[in-house]
Amino acid sequence: MPELPEVETVRRGLAPVLEGRRLARVEARRPDLRFPFPEGFVQRLAGARVVALRRRAKYLLADLDRGETLVAHLGMSGRFRIEGAATPGRFHHAAGEDPRHDHVVLETETGERIVYHDPRRFGFMGLMSTEDLDQHPWFAAMGPEPLSGAFGGARLAEAFRDRRQGPKTLLLDQRTVAGLGNIYVCEALHEARISPFRPAGRISAGRLEGLARTVKAVLERAIAAGGSTLRDFSAADGALGYFQHSFRAYDRAGAACVNPGCGGTIRRRLQAGRSTFWCPTCQR
Repeated sequence: MPELPEVETVRRGLAPVLEGRRLARVEARRPDLRFPFPEGFVQRLAGARVVALRRRAKYLLADLDRGETLVAHLGMSGRFRIEGAATPGRFHHAAGEDPRHDHVVLETETGERIVYHDPRRFGFMGLMSTEDLDQHPWFAAMGPEPLSGAFGGARLAEAFRDRRQGPKTLLLDQRTVAGLGNIYVCEALHEARISPFRPAGRISAGRLEGLARTVKAVLERAIAAGGSTLRDFSAADGALGYFQHSFRAYDRAGAACVNPGCGGTIRRRLQAGRSTFWCPTCQR
C-alpha cells in the first residue's frame, strides 16, 4: 500500500494540472470502488473548480470552490494517470494499462484527463464538507503530520508513556502520527538504532527526540526520490520511485547492516502480522 512519500509524490504530480482548474467533465464508470461513491458524485464534481490539492496522512484532498473536498485513498493498487495536453511543464503519460480498470475520469477545462486506475479496487473516494473535514470519522482520530511542527520528541514521549508495545507498533498507529507505514518505520528505527521490540515506555526522551528527527529525514529523502516502487506504485506521470534502492533495513534480511561500526546482519520477524526488518546487533 502506498505510504506518505508515495501519496505526496502523486499529489505533487497532480497539482500542476488540477489546482486552479475547473472540472469540465466527470465520469464514474462503476457505482463503487471499495465503498460506493457518494450520492450525486458526478454531479457534485462536474463544473467545480479545484482550489487546492492537499494531502492528509495517506489521503489526497482536492478542495473545491463549492465548499466540498474530494477525498481519495489509493488503497493497494490505485493510481492516477494524466493524459492529454502535453506541453512544457505538464505531465503526459500514455495509457498502457487495461482500460477495464479505469474507474474514474476527471477532465479539466484545459483538456487534461486525470484517470483513476485501480485493478483491485481497494481504493475509495468521498465528498464531504471542507469545513467539517477534520471531524469526519476518517480523520477525527488522526495524529499530527510527521513533517509538521506538531510532531517531535515530546509527541512521542506522550504517546509512548508507560506503553509496553514496541515503538514500531505505536508508530504505525495513525493516532500517534499520521501517514507512516511499515517501510518507513522500519527504516527510521534502523537509522535511529532503536529496537522495534523494545517497550516504548522505556525509551529515553533524548532517543525519542532523535527518532522524531530521523522519521522526518527518512520521509524527506523518500519524497525527494519519488517514493518506493513496490508492486503497484507509480507517480502520476508514470515514473517509478527509486527510494527502494536506498533501503537500509526493509526487505534486506540476511544482508550486512550498513550502520557504521555495527557489523551485524539484518533479520526479519513477523510483528503484529507484518514483516519487521531490523538489526539485533545495533538496534537496542
